[in-house]
Order: sequence, then structure tokens, then C-alpha cells
Amino acid sequence: MQKIGILGGGQLGRMLLQASANYVVETYVLENDSDAPAAHLCHHFTKGDIRNYDDVFNFGKDLDAITIEIESVNVEALEALEKHGVRVYPKPSAIRIIKNKIKQKEFYKESEIPSPTFIITQNKEELLKLEDFLPAVHKLGEGGYDGKGVEVIRSKEKIDKGFDTPAVLEKMVEIEKEIAIIVAKNDAGELAIFPAVEMLFDQRLNLLDFQISPARIEKNILWKAEAMAQKVVECLHSPGLFAVELFIDRDKNVWVNETAPRVHNSGHHTIEANYCSQYDMLWRIMLQYPLGNTAPIIHSSIVNILGAEGFSGEAKYDGLGEVLKMDNVFVHLYGKALTKPGRKMGHVTILSNEPQELIYKANKIKNILKVVS
Repeated sequence: MQKIGILGGGQLGRMLLQASANYVVETYVLENDSDAPAAHLCHHFTKGDIRNYDDVFNFGKDLDAITIEIESVNVEALEALEKHGVRVYPKPSAIRIIKNKIKQKEFYKESEIPSPTFIITQNKEELLKLEDFLPAVHKLGEGGYDGKGVEVIRSKEKIDKGFDTPAVLEKMVEIEKEIAIIVAKNDAGELAIFPAVEMLFDQRLNLLDFQISPARIEKNILWKAEAMAQKVVECLHSPGLFAVELFIDRDKNVWVNETAPRVHNSGHHTIEANYCSQYDMLWRIMLQYPLGNTAPIIHSSIVNILGAEGFSGEAKYDGLGEVLKMDNVFVHLYGKALTKPGRKMGHVTILSNEPQELIYKANKIKNILKVVS
């Protein structure tokens, strides 16, 4: 029986472990919170810091393979594990590029992958001299996650909101649509591409609000986006699962925004809506089985369940019963005991081949289901 480890025990690890039940595999999780969403679903839980070299190396040294559910891991330890003979998905070289937004942007430029124009800033003093580059988005080089570490700077009056550490100042794109494409690659170099999803964001929290799959875009734009996502993964020279986020601007140009080297929020719907989910696909890759069928069974939408404003403490789910009565609606709660404003507490997947029904139900669920304390 293969021994597979996951660095991180959040909701992505939880759903990855739920998919592992279909396989004969022994699962291990490293996480510093023994009550994390994934902690009680694995065979073996180790309390430790995924950013600490010794914790990561000692956790992984006797495993067959290891993966991540968040980028902020100790890459040096993963490199040592790779030399030790442990299969790492994705390769540490790919994680090293992606986890640092400066390196990630330079990677797109060197690989001739269209991405918004950028300037690297080392501190706020350098930023203050770049008024002429505005409007732009300032992104922390490392440490940003789920909308944190990103500042939209539209005018010189807001420039002081930027970061005083190494960061990327990216020229703002007039976005018509944001999409994401998940690409799977196995050890043999074979690829499987999931249908593009259309993402709609909560501008206040800078978090995914809800999404629709497949994305409602013209075929020629879709083909261009798929080709770009495929090129990103091929240029990373690594097996694994990658979520490539892209912008479509008002002139129908396609730009790569960011890449995640792991299962991703934009792929949650695949659990119910696709023949092979993103989680099942990653197990197939790690266990060295054939890649799965990425085709959609039915169109779908996702609504994120976020902690309501003004509530912090033990989580309670107002309106949950009403949502559970709805047809073709699937609720996923992440098992987090405590809520706070904007915290991801779960998601709801809606299935329908009628786009208007997906949007109607998504908005209805957002108004009904509240996480309070």
C-alpha cells in the first residue's frame, strides 16, 4: 500500500482525503492545528509546521509521495525529499516559481506567456515613484493568500496602501471576464484539461463569490485560453494538478493572472459536476494511475459560504435546512469550529443545464445561508 502525505490540513486537504476513500492508500497529514478540517480524515496526523525544514523532511522521508494544499511550504525540505527518493507533486522547482509572485511573473515573461505588464518593487519608497504606472495592482512577493496581500491602487492618493516589502506592481487590466482552467499532468507527461470556469469575485473581500462552469465564452477565446494554460503547465516541467487563472479583457485579449500548483477553489464543482473530480485526478496522478475523464456531466455553479460580517466565535449555520431542501444542490461544510467575517466555511454546488437557474439559485443561497455565532 502506498503512503501519501499532504502538507496542510485545510478544506482542500479535507476534500482530497474524502476522494482517497476510493483507493487503497495510507494517508498522512502535516498541520499545526490538530482540529484542522483534514485532521480527522487521514490515517496518520502529525502536528507540525509545513514551513519548518525538519518538520517537513521528517514527515515525508518514509513516504512514497507527497503533495501540498497551500504554497507556503518549506521548498528546501521538499527538494531534500525528492533527492531522498520521495515523489513530490508538483516538483519543488515548480512550487519555488509559483509561491513567489515575483518569480512567477518573471517565469511568464521568460516563457513568453501573455501576462499583464509589471514592475518589481523592493519597498514603499520605490513604489511612491511609480505614479505614472497607475492604475495597478500591488501584490506581495510571498505570503499572500485568498485575496490577502493584494492592494488595488487606482490613483496616487491610494499609493500609500502598497507594501513596504518585495512585491509586484502589475498594470491593471480592464477585465471583461475572469476564468480558471485546471490542467492535470502525470509522470509520463500526459495532460488532461478541465473545462474553463467563469469566476465572479466579491470586490470588497477580493474572494471568489460564485462561479459558473463551463465558462460562457466564445470558442476562439476558449481555445486561446486552453493553449495558454497548457503552455504554463508544460513550461513548469512538473507532474501535478495546476489551476491557471486568466483574464479576458474588453478587447478579447487573454492574459494569465496567476497559477496555483494544487487543487483549487475553482475546481470544487468537479466533485458532483464532472466525471472525474480534481481531487480524484490528483490521486490518479500520485498513485500513477491513468488520468480521468474531465468532461462535465452537467453545468454547475458554486457559492462560497463565508463567515458573516459582525460574527466571530463558534460557527452556526442559519438557513442551512432551507438550502438542503433545494433540488440539485450539494452543501459542503469544512468542519471549522470557529467563524469570523469573510472566513471560508464551506461551499455549495448547484447543478443545472440552465445558466439562469444556476445564477438564480446562487443568489438565493447567498441570501439564505449565513454563518453566524
